[in-house]
Amino acid sequence: MRGGTVPAHVWLVLGVAICGVSSAGAIFTHVDEIPPLLRASWRLQLTALILAPFALFQYSSIESDVKSKLFESSTLKIIVASGIFLALHFGFWVTSLDYTSLTHSLLFVTAHPLVILIGMFLFVRKPNRLELLGGIAAFAGAAISMLDAGDVQGDRSVTIFGDQLAFLGAVFVVGYIVCGRILREWMPLFLYAFPVTLIGGLLLIPASWLLESNYADYGAFGYVSHETLAWFILLAFIAGILGHTGLNYCLKYVSPLLISISVTLEPVLGSIIGWMFFSTGIPGLWTWIGGPILLLGIISILYGEHITNQTLVDNKATLEAE
Repeated sequence: MRGGTVPAHVWLVLGVAICGVSSAGAIFTHVDEIPPLLRASWRLQLTALILAPFALFQYSSIESDVKSKLFESSTLKIIVASGIFLALHFGFWVTSLDYTSLTHSLLFVTAHPLVILIGMFLFVRKPNRLELLGGIAAFAGAAISMLDAGDVQGDRSVTIFGDQLAFLGAVFVVGYIVCGRILREWMPLFLYAFPVTLIGGLLLIPASWLLESNYADYGAFGYVSHETLAWFILLAFIAGILGHTGLNYCLKYVSPLLISISVTLEPVLGSIIGWMFFSTGIPGLWTWIGGPILLLGIISILYGEHITNQTLVDNKATLEAE
């Protein structure tokens, strides 16, 4: 389907999905009375509850060989690893929202292609020209944006510490992406997303208990009776289901490159949503300069990786034809 005409409704789904994932940061800042690790846990728990019936339906309809493969030791290890990476990603990112501005948090957590580029350079191959230029631009944009440290945006001040927490969120999401690429080659979407999301949410409970002094004021499942429940349901449904599930649906029709580039809009759309609905403030001068450079660098990395992958595919096809 990617090579043919894309149905009109797919563009609508893609637009809704991008807006959905972009709204998460703004909503998380709005419910900041809840400690951040517990906030992240509640979001993942509720997302898992919504995913559960879809996962059960898929399980009942898959073939027996796929069912048996689900419970193989190697599969279970990757699922657990993915859940751990997801918990670390959300833990660091949501915590960063308490220590830096919304725009900076979104900029740095979206920088995971830069992390992948560094990993490829260290362990796999040298970057091509587009990837190298993109990496340099991304580093330069990040450095320029950090010159806004101390600038007050809404009720948050930009801090290098908060930016670092967000970037750690980007580092750990790479592990989640790698695990997903391994399992999603054969595992149905909801059968993968449900256990991973549930594991991530449950792991953040003891993390909050150990590290957050006001954990006892709310409890592991305190969202059930808390006044912010509606916001967490919105987080789970809009960002989790419409957002991430919508992006996965669009992958059937459009290229992963287009999806990846579309996701780089998250800092822009998320900042607009935060400014319009939650008074998160307007970015400072250096963020206006460095932010676009960082995002253009990320897009360059993504496109460069796409060219390399396409070349490898074409070369393989040529060799097989010979």
